Amino acid sequence: MRQLDDRRLHWRATIGGQTHERDAEVVEQTPEERVAWRNIDGKDNAGVVTFHKIDEKTTRLMVQMDWAPEGIKEKLGAALGIDDRHVQDDLARFKTLIETRGHETGAWRGEVPREG
Repeated sequence: MRQLDDRRLHWRATIGGQTHERDAEVVEQTPEERVAWRNIDGKDNAGVVTFHKIDEKTTRLMVQMDWAPEGIKEKLGAALGIDDRHVQDDLARFKTLIETRGHETGAWRGEVPREG
């Protein structure tokens, strides 16, 4: 993932041996609480991550993603739960990254108000 500006991101992922690239837009962001996005090109894809502070050292993340598999390979992978496992693996890597970093990156953490 590469951040293009305060609201746009470029994603690149290899899934099932195929590389997919797409641009997404942050449609809502409240630091340490919520971030929501949607694709602005390519496949339909949208989602939201909410952060629920449990105590000073514990935060629960909740992820909701909406996407539509295309083609037989993606539909079969979704039916077998491979997409869910990819999300779980990504969350595990994110947890490790956050817990081992020990400090903020200094990246932009501003607020993006929800439109409409």
